[in-house]
Amino acid sequence: MQAEEKNFKLTIEYDGTHYHGWQVQPNGPSIQQEIESALETMTRQKIRLAGSGRTDAGVHALGQTANFVCATAIAPADFHKGLNSILPPDIVIREMVEVPFQFHARFDAASKRYRYHILNQPVPSAIERRYAWWIRSPLDLAAMDRAARHLVGKHDFKAFEGAGSPRAHTIRNVMGIDFHNPVPGRITLDIRADGFLRYMVRNIMGTLVDVGRHKISPDGVSEILASRDRSRAAATAPSRGLFLMEVRYD
Repeated sequence: MQAEEKNFKLTIEYDGTHYHGWQVQPNGPSIQQEIESALETMTRQKIRLAGSGRTDAGVHALGQTANFVCATAIAPADFHKGLNSILPPDIVIREMVEVPFQFHARFDAASKRYRYHILNQPVPSAIERRYAWWIRSPLDLAAMDRAARHLVGKHDFKAFEGAGSPRAHTIRNVMGIDFHNPVPGRITLDIRADGFLRYMVRNIMGTLVDVGRHKISPDGVSEILASRDRSRAAATAPSRGLFLMEVRYD
């Protein structure tokens, strides 16, 4: 069968513990680098993945997306199986489909949803230590939820932007923030937006935790947001509790 140029979309799950984030880095392994290496092994072509966006070192994903173009005669189902057989066990291609050539994983993304996990109990967990932020003292979840309401909508999130962000502007539309307490000692935060600044979710989480510790009032979050001053917000939450859950496309 003759090789034809095709555009493929990947949905990717990964444990980011041992990686320096999504993007190729000069100083350590990355998710993008591992997948590109596997693609080169299968196709004998240098392929560049276009991801929906970066995730930081130590951040995990259940629904990262990326696309790439290559000339191949391999059927998508066989390509999918082949990639997963080559990739390390902490990276899995959950879905691989052929898409129109105009599709771009980053530029076509309409929104993203992240989830942050907190283990709020007196003792830590040996199993969950890589996937949640352990906080010993009880958190006031009701106060955290009230504070989060101030962040929903279209705002300038400069106060929650990490240093070195490459973005042209800091206005983002947060479509929803929801706290869940599925079982005692477990707290999750879901946040969906049309885009995120560098460290934005982790800086928001760190600030909301300070609300839960009664170091910041719920209404104080509105003042921090309006200030556009990063020094007014709390310290950045650890990366290990953060998961990219899904990327939506119109």
